[in-house]
Amino acid sequence: MLSCSYLVDEIRQAMGDGSRWDVTLEYAVETEPLGTAGGVRNAADLSAMLRFHGERGSRATIFLTRVEDTSPYGLVELAGDGRVRRFVEKPSPADRTTDTINAGIYVLDAALLDRIPTGRVASMEREFFPGLLADGVPCFGWIGDCYWIDIGSPEKYRQAHLDLLAGRVETDLDPAGAGGGRAGGGGDRRTIAADVTLAARARATAPVVIGAGCRLEDDCRVGPSSVLGPGCVVGAAAAVEGAVLWERVSVGAGAVLRDCIVGADVRVGPHAQIGPGAVVEDGAVVASHARLPR
Repeated sequence: MLSCSYLVDEIRQAMGDGSRWDVTLEYAVETEPLGTAGGVRNAADLSAMLRFHGERGSRATIFLTRVEDTSPYGLVELAGDGRVRRFVEKPSPADRTTDTINAGIYVLDAALLDRIPTGRVASMEREFFPGLLADGVPCFGWIGDCYWIDIGSPEKYRQAHLDLLAGRVETDLDPAGAGGGRAGGGGDRRTIAADVTLAARARATAPVVIGAGCRLEDDCRVGPSSVLGPGCVVGAAAAVEGAVLWERVSVGAGAVLRDCIVGADVRVGPHAQIGPGAVVEDGAVVASHARLPR
């Protein structure tokens, strides 16, 4: 179950019913944003860390992860047995007593959902969990050692792609389910869908992922550290490096895209330049010889 509000149509288009990954996805859509707790109440179907949850006799278990820089996050302090002692929201340096933060995944007894009010904004961090502690409800934290990243900003979203390409996350990349070729591991990852058209002088440098139906024309360079969604076209002598392109992006001849994110159905004119940190929205047209960011 995916609890969704913002850009839900785009999420549906990208994820579908989950059959590509042999899972079944359903969507719980908020008619208006309900906050971090309201979304959970709306979905009412979450599961993770079940064994730990059961062994501790917990009624609410929070997935925690360790981070080096805790300044953007609220901290969760644990007792020796994993019981949550307190929450510290956006702590000052003097209050940073731990490096464990709430990763946003919960196991909750169904009865506790009644504590989340319906029809208004509610917060897990500032309202729901502190209320459990105040009432003595058994609440535990489970510290995971798997890869985790907050992709709530374009910078972190692109970083997640780079981490996948660098092999920091174990995955079987298969662009658009096309069964494409794959060579190397870690930073040598080179995944190209079977139906990609590569001109004789086109170069695709690892690590790189190129989705189904893409076309790379003569003398263009894609990679390293680039991801092309399905149906992209990279024109002659264009360069795409460190960039994430969504589906059906057209890159004109001689254009340069570096360390950026480009949405679906974007048209980049010949000899345009899109540089570090730029984010181009779906359907945009970047004029010939334009430079972004300005």
